[in-house]
Amino acid sequence: MGQNIDLSGMMIDNPLIPASGAFGYGMDYQDFFDVNEVGTFCTKGTTLHPHKGNPLPRIAEYSGGMLNCVGLENPGVETVVREYFPKLCDTYHKKVIANVCGFSIEDYIKTAEIFDQEECVGLIELNISCPNVHAGGAAFGKDPSIASEILTKVKKVCQKPVYVKCTPQCPELVLMCKTLEASGADGLVLLNTWLGMRLDIRTGKPILSNITGGVSGPGIFPLTLYKIYEVYKNVNIPIIGCGGISSGRDVIEMMSAGASATEIGTELLTDPMALPRIKKELSELMDTYNITELSEIIGRAHK
Repeated sequence: MGQNIDLSGMMIDNPLIPASGAFGYGMDYQDFFDVNEVGTFCTKGTTLHPHKGNPLPRIAEYSGGMLNCVGLENPGVETVVREYFPKLCDTYHKKVIANVCGFSIEDYIKTAEIFDQEECVGLIELNISCPNVHAGGAAFGKDPSIASEILTKVKKVCQKPVYVKCTPQCPELVLMCKTLEASGADGLVLLNTWLGMRLDIRTGKPILSNITGGVSGPGIFPLTLYKIYEVYKNVNIPIIGCGGISSGRDVIEMMSAGASATEIGTELLTDPMALPRIKKELSELMDTYNITELSEIIGRAHK
């Protein structure tokens, strides 16, 4: 099954990428399947310094998936590279994508610079789009000029490709993506979670401590698909599609809309075996529809 995918020089052998926050550092899933079956995976969103995240409760469900307001809980980049990466390398033998978050431009620069020096990192994912923190990415992802400034400064300290993870909350997403391309982005990740809320019907008050949270799961798939379709028409850099994927069919649809690869998140939290299942479904669909190389179907919805 031909699945070689080129992400700005980082070659992956299939387009299935566990999304940031859904896969930890790979070790936890090793009990279920060989984690080296995935093309690569995105590490948990990491900030320069340790961050506790939001108070509980920070998870809520809806019929199409879930909402979260975890708020970037992580041990900080120095701990990640010193304690987590050696264990990761014992389990996973390919390069990973490092998800970089920040509460200031300087945070992004320093965190990205540290990750860029790590051998196991093949690509930087610049997360300017977290919807459930009260500073940093939530605002940066809506302003093309600030996003461009962050990207330009990060690119100066990074040798590895830098992809920017965008938010659907951006009022002019196509303009944002075109601005990022012009500012040197090697690729895009579309999209982070949508913004939503749930209420406790007993009290009428918000369930989540943050009031709002990031909406994910199969319910957002058609929305994400359309956004990727629109952006693909306007840029010439690779897109990693992210949002609501739960099957091999979803992967083919997203690649047909313009994605070069796909990130899978919420589905992993409900089905630990989702990745090998989706990989099998994808292989069967390729045989059914005579798809020899997945690279051939990227953007075919536009032809």
